[in-house]
Amino acid sequence: MAVLVTESHTARRARLGEGRERIEKETGNERRPPTRAAIFDLDGLLVDSEPLWRQAEREVFAEVGLELTDDDCRSTMGMRCDAVVALWYQKSPWPNASPAEVQNRIEARVLALMRAQGEAMPGVEHALDLVVSAGCLLAVASSSSPMLIDGALERLGILGRFAARCSAFDEQRGKPDPAVYLSAARKLGVDPRTCLAFEDSSPGVESARGAGMRVVAVPDAEHRGHPDFDDADVVLDSLAALRTEHLG
Repeated sequence: MAVLVTESHTARRARLGEGRERIEKETGNERRPPTRAAIFDLDGLLVDSEPLWRQAEREVFAEVGLELTDDDCRSTMGMRCDAVVALWYQKSPWPNASPAEVQNRIEARVLALMRAQGEAMPGVEHALDLVVSAGCLLAVASSSSPMLIDGALERLGILGRFAARCSAFDEQRGKPDPAVYLSAARKLGVDPRTCLAFEDSSPGVESARGAGMRVVAVPDAEHRGHPDFDDADVVLDSLAALRTEHLG
């Protein structure tokens, strides 16, 4: 059985901080340029999908004999699905289904739930209109698979608004590694320092900050005030509270 090696929270933040310092050195110490792009996380930020993920995970893991609670599922929020499955497989291996099969079942279940029940989070249209009116390009940088990204955006009717859609599944490392945010900036053709990232999870905030971006955090009610969001430049209760002065 493969062994999943995990970093401590402190070690991970140190590694990502070193990456951010490197980016700042490479781009110089001059005043941060104006914001040219807005890069959005997906689950729990644009689409109210976190309850759907919890439902799908609990149902599918139960099929292989692993009973999870909602709090168990919340503890892995923001991680790639394959990493979530690997984590639980390491803790409590199950027979008769490979981790890849379980991952595929979860994603298929989430997609079905998304297409039937997915709803926009409060303030999505307001936030998109505001950043576009400020001249920003739009992208998505998500831990979900490309199939789920497109399915969610289609459900919300906003797929065509994004010039780039990036999945952490296409990177060697998922969030909190900055790779998916750096890919989004590269696809938009902009300096990462000119990007404003929008996130609802602490791994996402670390990911965007590691890429050298400013971050607007929109944590859910249970996580507001948590120190994991102290690295964000702005913390809002909802995207509906976004104002022009937050764009930098």
